[in-house]
Amino acid sequence: MKLVRYGNPGKEKPGLIDADGKLRDLSKVVKDITADQLGDAALEKLRKLDTAKLPLVKGKPRMGCPVGGIGKFIAIGLNYSDHAAESGLPVPTEPIVFTKATSCIQGPNDDVMLPKGSVKSDWEVELGVVIGTRARYVSQKEALNHVAGYCTINDVSEREYQLERGSQWDKGKGCDTFGPIGPWLVTRDEVGNPQKLAMWLDLNGQRMQTGNTKTMVFSVAKLVSYVSQFMTLLPGDVITTGTPPGVGMGMKPQRFLKKGDVMTLGIEGLGEQRQTVVPFKL
Repeated sequence: MKLVRYGNPGKEKPGLIDADGKLRDLSKVVKDITADQLGDAALEKLRKLDTAKLPLVKGKPRMGCPVGGIGKFIAIGLNYSDHAAESGLPVPTEPIVFTKATSCIQGPNDDVMLPKGSVKSDWEVELGVVIGTRARYVSQKEALNHVAGYCTINDVSEREYQLERGSQWDKGKGCDTFGPIGPWLVTRDEVGNPQKLAMWLDLNGQRMQTGNTKTMVFSVAKLVSYVSQFMTLLPGDVITTGTPPGVGMGMKPQRFLKKGDVMTLGIEGLGEQRQTVVPFKL
């Protein structure tokens, strides 16, 4: 299934994308797509619905983040060896874990706002993993059973804040609008193997990133298992799993986002995003 939340910010309604690619409303079935709807039993109920009987949504409404009420937004750094190389950093021997503030989460096509004084804002297409059932000290073998589904994420990053203003990456990762998620949450049964998904990002129509999740240093199963050793993962938590090469920081000369830039990005089977870069405003 492809689950969505659509409508104005803060007033999103639940929906799904049917087999014909049409948006159907789920408001009379569930109140929202939140933690309560992400377990296997709840997803199976939605899967059994006769989608042809669900109301069609007219027009092209705004898509919000496909999961409401995200508790933790966990990120993994340098999880592609060629991205580590372009960053001038060693390939990690254990996953690098940091957090993105949940206040940065937004819809997949909402504008990305440059932080005040930003000079090094950058792009990163990433595979997002949405937790469906509580995971605490889970084995790598069992890890994917705790996943509800997958989504496309742009891990927008301010490199000066991240790397030049102390040792904590979080400062450059959680700025407002720096977490576009969606357009869909695609359930794990539809994705199958998450380690063979093509991914890409264009800036102003020019291809910047081309990659595939098969080249991850640490697999999705490894990451879910690993993170669960340090914190309990709860339904609705999101892990964004690292980016392939082609970020602005790795270019010669470096290239960073500016007002008016347009990012388009996508992951095979998980949908596409499009964001326009806008200047800072309170």
